[in-house]
Amino acid sequence: MRAVVFERYGQPAEVREVPDPAPSEHGVVVRVEATGLCRSDWHGWMGHDPDIVLPHVPGHELAGVVEAVGARVTRHRPGDRVTAPFVCACGSCPSCATGDQQVCERQTQPGFTHWGSFAQYVALEHAEVNLVTVPEEMSFGTAAGLGCRFATAFRAVVQQGRVAAGEWLAVHGCGGVGLSAVMIAAAAGARVVAVDVSPQALELARTFGAAACVDASGTEDTAEAVRTLTGGGAHVSLDALGSPATCAASVNGLRRRGRHVQVGLLPSPTGTTPVPMARAVALELEILGSHGMAAHTYPPMMELVRSGALRPDLLVTSTIPLDAAPEALAAMGTAPGRGVTVIEPWS
Repeated sequence: MRAVVFERYGQPAEVREVPDPAPSEHGVVVRVEATGLCRSDWHGWMGHDPDIVLPHVPGHELAGVVEAVGARVTRHRPGDRVTAPFVCACGSCPSCATGDQQVCERQTQPGFTHWGSFAQYVALEHAEVNLVTVPEEMSFGTAAGLGCRFATAFRAVVQQGRVAAGEWLAVHGCGGVGLSAVMIAAAAGARVVAVDVSPQALELARTFGAAACVDASGTEDTAEAVRTLTGGGAHVSLDALGSPATCAASVNGLRRRGRHVQVGLLPSPTGTTPVPMARAVALELEILGSHGMAAHTYPPMMELVRSGALRPDLLVTSTIPLDAAPEALAAMGTAPGRGVTVIEPWS
């Protein structure tokens, strides 16, 4: 099969022929029809993820058709249209037993713990727990984002952030996850403030329902701007980018008893990131993490997509072939938010 491969962190990847994967006894191999380009892929390429072993094939937002199944897989068969969460749970650890597959203790992640979906085929573990059926009426390009950016945003806004109609929600970073969060929060009746350095990203945020926008490139104190726009601070705030600056701004932009949800990764040389905990204590803020969404919790989100209340298809702003993926991956470190890019490995 053809796949995007990198052999050194931060060095150009290339498309080349590599061996096809085979399914494990509990797993499947999926023919990848579409895969999203995510900032987490860029973090992996830069060497920020200790699970990656070189040489490596990135990619974790995927949708496609089951090509082959393992000996102990009974619920799925070749030809099934599927997607999967980027956290593939084991289904049997204590966390999985309580329904928290998104923090599975023995999780695998395509594109991180093993070769991913910037390829024509990808292997997924524990198919019975992780595969989600893609309806015939949904395009593979739309479905690809459900496994990471859209489901991650849905859980961050609805389940972790517990946003309610009429509340203010701030979104720091309007890439794929951030724009998804804007759309989901607006559909829930929240008033959204979008924060980004890119005018194009902010224009997309307005299109998807943001009530106000803050251009961080020309604003000295984005937290103060959020507090002013919201009359005292957001009820819920998401750092959808993942940097010390956006994390601090998200916390500092909250009102009393507000809820900060950290979605974007926060790599650091020391393994820790400064957080304004004095403000968290004084205002009784909640500091929450959000790490994907378990497959068994997809139905409410899928129903909102089916009904048209949520439109993840509108987030896809460009489609590229596999040969263009290495350059697009490298550009993610500097390119401003422009919506979502989907790679089609067979085009």
